Amino acid sequence: MTFQLPQAGLRRYGSLLSPLAWIALAFLAAVVLLALLAPVLAPFDPDYVDLNNVLAGPGAQHLLGTDALGRDLLSRLMHGGRTSLLAPAAVVLGSTALGLLLGLAAGWSGGWAGRILGRIFDLLFSFPALLVAMLAVALFGKGLVAPILAMTVAYVPYVARLTQSLAAAERARPYVQAYRVLGFRTPWVVLCRVVPNLLPVVGAQSTLNFGYVLADLAALSFIGLGVQPPTSDWGAMIEESRGALLGGHALPAFWPALAVVLVVVAVNVLGEELSERIGGGLR
Repeated sequence: MTFQLPQAGLRRYGSLLSPLAWIALAFLAAVVLLALLAPVLAPFDPDYVDLNNVLAGPGAQHLLGTDALGRDLLSRLMHGGRTSLLAPAAVVLGSTALGLLLGLAAGWSGGWAGRILGRIFDLLFSFPALLVAMLAVALFGKGLVAPILAMTVAYVPYVARLTQSLAAAERARPYVQAYRVLGFRTPWVVLCRVVPNLLPVVGAQSTLNFGYVLADLAALSFIGLGVQPPTSDWGAMIEESRGALLGGHALPAFWPALAVVLVVVAVNVLGEELSERIGGGLR
């Protein structure tokens, strides 16, 4: 006798995205591609200073103009996408992995262990991620390493709480009881059958988290606690453009700010789409 559970996957919740979600996905793919290929596609060295072209407007040579040091904004924007996207990706991957493990432990064990872990998640929820990152910078110094580690911890409860509730619900489902009756061990059931069913829902939450982390890290760089000059980063580019902005030159700050806004909006659109489709598939 064999007992099979249909494998979880996005096709379970609908194989097609809405046109808006496809546009968001295509935009994000283009941004990631430009960031990855920045050393090849960027027209200038992002750190090349040209004092003869300070705060130049868009033109044939500099498509988006230059900043207060004459550096090409398009090149800095492309290279800045590497740090601006890589750091949130590291936070999301780390927090998702830890949150999934802790949430499974809390939801599957139940009892006093689950209640204690739940209270720990609630405690972590009370600390804003940006504040935790600022405290980490104060303790360990400026840069990306400390904020990435701090935000990874701060975003763990977002995934852990969701995983805990999902795991508790899955534990009571008939297919889990059937596997137990057939003699399958609990670790195999959890890892090979329960986790695949949770991943689409957890993935949708992590997609939304990416946009939040991107905005938080950009804000951290803007106040001078994240990526340090002359490294290209969207948040740092906005901070470097404050003087030019006060002088009436908005473009050096406008382009990186627009990049942050568009990426966050695209990620949120995609995350909401996945959440709605997964929610519809679960009802």
